[in-house]
Amino acid sequence: MRFERPVLLTSILKKAITVTPRTNVVDALGLLLRYGIKRLPVVKDSNVPVGIITEKDLTRVTSSFNEKNIGDMRVGDVMSENLVTVKKNNSISGCAKLMKTNNISSVLVLNEDGSLTGIVTKTDLVGAFLINGIANEEVSKFMTRKVVSVDPKDLLFVAQSVLVNNKISRVVVVKNKRPVGIITYRDFLPAKTSNWIQEYADTDDLYELRNAPRINEFNANSLDHVLTFRAEDIMTPAPIVINKNEFLFNAALLMIRHQISGLPVIHNKLLVGIITKSDIVNAMIET
Repeated sequence: MRFERPVLLTSILKKAITVTPRTNVVDALGLLLRYGIKRLPVVKDSNVPVGIITEKDLTRVTSSFNEKNIGDMRVGDVMSENLVTVKKNNSISGCAKLMKTNNISSVLVLNEDGSLTGIVTKTDLVGAFLINGIANEEVSKFMTRKVVSVDPKDLLFVAQSVLVNNKISRVVVVKNKRPVGIITYRDFLPAKTSNWIQEYADTDDLYELRNAPRINEFNANSLDHVLTFRAEDIMTPAPIVINKNEFLFNAALLMIRHQISGLPVIHNKLLVGIITKSDIVNAMIET
């Protein structure tokens, strides 16, 4: 794998859609859905960033397990204040290394006065990889072989618990060892699960589930008679997949073309791994 020519950070820099700490959580959720983005920098006076809020954060606060009224919640209550920033003269490889080291998916880019000028995400890095990279390595070299999965009939609470407890961004839905769907945090964002549960669940049952020390298949299944919605109800069916022997370049191309962040990897139609934008960023670092 090699890069034909260096790519300036400014060439992939995107203007960020921002909110303030006083922005209502519901309004922030609306911005994510309207613009199809996964994060919002939080700024104060003079456009100086003070935090960031992601779809993971909003999934957590809009969950049925959160007893607070989200209509009263502000971005400042749930944002992360641990910011990773760079200046415009930083390199793309430097951004990639920062993302890997800090296990994050974006870096805020600042002007010399500390104000926000834009944002660089893993999607932008993968785009740069496509423009300048020549990858003759197979997907199998960089994929994650241990795939976290759920069954189509698993309850929604099981799927959400798997995402949270394993600190992952997507879970593959598997039937007969074949990928039949994929679930990400975005599938929970509209808070439709909350609406379904409020409509169908008994108040005492919901209280019991909220106060369980850990969401797991056992205590979720104990409420199966009221919590009838399952992974197959919200998953994206027939996910785009890639064969383990295809080139990494093809995986990156599929992610950019279909605006997704991960692909189940198959061999003889069976699930053998998963390849994500994080894996491609790691491949860039190795060059």
